[in-house]
Formats: sequence, structure tokens, C-alpha cells
Amino acid sequence: MIERPEGGERVVLVHLHLRNARITSDVEEFRELALAAGAEIVEIVTTMRDAPDAKFCIGSGKVAELGEVVAAHSIDLALFDYALTPAQERNLERALKCRVLDRTGLILDIFAQRARTYEGKLQVELAQLKHHASRLVRGWTHLERQKGGIGLRGPGETQLEVDRRLIRGRIKHIQARLEKVRKQRDQGRQSRQKALLPTVSLVGYTNVGKSTLFNALTGAEVFVANQLFATLDPILRTIELPFVGKVICADTVGFIRQLPHGLVEAFRATLEETKDADLLLHVIDSQDESREAHIADVERVLAEIGALAVPRLEVYNKIDLAKGLMPRVLRDAEGVIQRVFISATTGAGLDLLREAITERLAHEMVSGEIGLLSNQAEIRALLFEMGAVVSESLDEEGHWRLRIRVPRLKWDQLCRQNPELETCWQKT
Repeated sequence: MIERPEGGERVVLVHLHLRNARITSDVEEFRELALAAGAEIVEIVTTMRDAPDAKFCIGSGKVAELGEVVAAHSIDLALFDYALTPAQERNLERALKCRVLDRTGLILDIFAQRARTYEGKLQVELAQLKHHASRLVRGWTHLERQKGGIGLRGPGETQLEVDRRLIRGRIKHIQARLEKVRKQRDQGRQSRQKALLPTVSLVGYTNVGKSTLFNALTGAEVFVANQLFATLDPILRTIELPFVGKVICADTVGFIRQLPHGLVEAFRATLEETKDADLLLHVIDSQDESREAHIADVERVLAEIGALAVPRLEVYNKIDLAKGLMPRVLRDAEGVIQRVFISATTGAGLDLLREAITERLAHEMVSGEIGLLSNQAEIRALLFEMGAVVSESLDEEGHWRLRIRVPRLKWDQLCRQNPELETCWQKT
């Protein structure tokens, strides 16, 4: 299901604009998607309708025009910037005499190319299988019916039914594997939570510079490219921040308008890193004219995965491409930092971003002095690992006296794991 031809294909892009549509699509973004899939774009055909046609999605006149383009330019594939039904795909292929793929299929193909990890490949294959399951009839129209008569009687199961049964079995097998991966990921997440390490997750529209920013913050060497969905598999690194200590930084897959629901569902385990983060860095392309619409698209996906309530810090990236934009921070009426303007490529404003992350994570800090006995060395080591210890001394009885500063959320978690801390805590 996930095999694809080597090299590019000659394609025609079909952009359908619906009047009064709540979510509109962008021709340029669709072109970038096709290029990201390795397509050789020969022609772009646009059309406008009040509602999609039930048979072809576009009008019959536009189908005839499209057929002439396909014949004249030896087109291999027609890409539609719309979610087609299986019947519409089948009807269009018969009329155009070439393969037809909709927006969902195109995004799935890009994800299939980008997946590198075992989990990522499983997630992509699961989404592809679910998408193709309803489209099998397109390839097996000659075997839709069981034949009767002498020499034509078979086992009572058509090829179409065999394929559907095989796909159901494969889906069940992949889901079982992904469940095992989810449990392993949950164990890792619980270990990080037990260690009281805060998590900062980078989210945002695709191709806004998340991976470039991730590399600048962590010193990692994540693959960076000026193309949609350059990053697919999540990557975790630790960074050190003053007053907060070690912080886990996560780079995630970019979001996009009309992101297929099947992909969101398949990548739910991966997106848990976003849902359980202490702070989201919402990276925004400051030079993108459609940034407000893209911000809304990201918020829709965050709502779908249950991460809308996680605290967010907006990071306006690529200020080096604009005249007059300088590194700065914007605060709300209560003095809390809400926006930071930076350039991940040049490094301008990264110091402000680190300070903003520190301030947001340490917005509610607990500071004070704590006394620990010699048999509480594990707690002492944990506080040092968190970077919570400001100073340490020994009293006359040889007990540790630690002055600490720690986020309230992490302190509450630590006290729940070690109730005896409440009795030896002196707040300052």
C-alpha cells in the first residue's frame, strides 16, 4: 500500500474554490504540497462552485477541459485540492483516462516519504490502509460480482472481498503494534514526569522554522529543509535553563489546513508529547500573509488532540526577512510574556526566547529552605538533578540544609511522591 514510483510524475493540479466555504484552501500551498511529493507540475486548473458536484466534484464542462489538458500534455496524475469520495475518484479516472488523487491521498504520500522511525512508518501505513480501504472497488471493478456457470464457480468470495479482509487483518495487526509503542512511550513520559522535568513542545504550521529553532535551542542536528513536512517523527532533547534546570524540548510534526483526520488519529501517540507539555512554543512565520488563518488551523488541531488548554508562548520567527522587525517581547495586561520575535536562522532574539521560556515555566516558583536527613539522599539527588538547589549547607547534627527554588507544579508533584517533605519545608 505504501509503495510509490521512483522519481516524479507529470501532474495537473485542480484547485476547487467553494464560495462561502468556512475553510478556504490556498493554491500556492497546494502547489508546495505537490512539489514536496516530488511531482512535476505541468498545469494548474482552477474552478469555483457553490457546492461540489456529486459525480465529479467539479462541473462536467471543467472535466472536459481537464481531459484536454491531460491528453495534450501526457499527464500521469491529476491532483485535486479537495477531499474526493471514492465514487468521485472512480468517475474522474474514467473520464480523464489517468490516475486521480485527492488532497488526503497527497498528504499521506508525503508522510510515507518522510517517515523514518518504526513508529512513524506504522502510523503512516495505518492511515493509508484506512484511506484506501474504501477505494478498493476502483481497482477491482472486473471482480465485483461472483460469476456462476460451468467452470466459473469459485470459493464464494470475490477478489474484492479477499482484499478487504486482508486489509482489515493488516489494520488490526498494525493497531496492536502501535498499542505496544504507545505503552512504551507512556512509560518514558511517566519516567520524565517522575523526574519532574518540565517539557516544552514546539508546534506550528508546517514549514515555519520549528526544526531550525529546535536546532538553535538544543544544538541538535535535526534535518532542516524549505519544504512542507520536512519533520515527521518527534525528536526530544534536553536544554539547561537558569532557575528551572533541565528542560525537555520536543520537535513535532507541522500542522496544515485540512489535515486528514486519519493522520491525526494515527499520530495520536506522537501528539501526546504536545498534550502533556508544560509549555507550547507556537512558532509562527512572521512574513506569512496567511499567518492568522494558519494560527487558527493550528488551534483547531490542538483542540482535536486535547491540547488547547496547555499554556502557549507565541514565537514569531523569520524576522530577518523583514525590514524594521527587531527582537523583542510582548506582554499582556498582567505582565506575562505572550509573544517573542526572533530569527532562528541568525540567532537574533534567542536569548530573549530563553528568558521568556524560563519566566513562563517559573511563573509560579516556590522558594525556601528544606532540611533532609541522611536517609533522604535520593530526594537530595533529585533536587540537584532538577536544578532546584540554590545553595547547600550542613547543620550541627550533620543534616542537609538546602535552599531551593522550584516551579510550584513540580514542587506539588514532588510532595505527592514524598509526603514527608511538607513537614520539613520552610517557605521564604
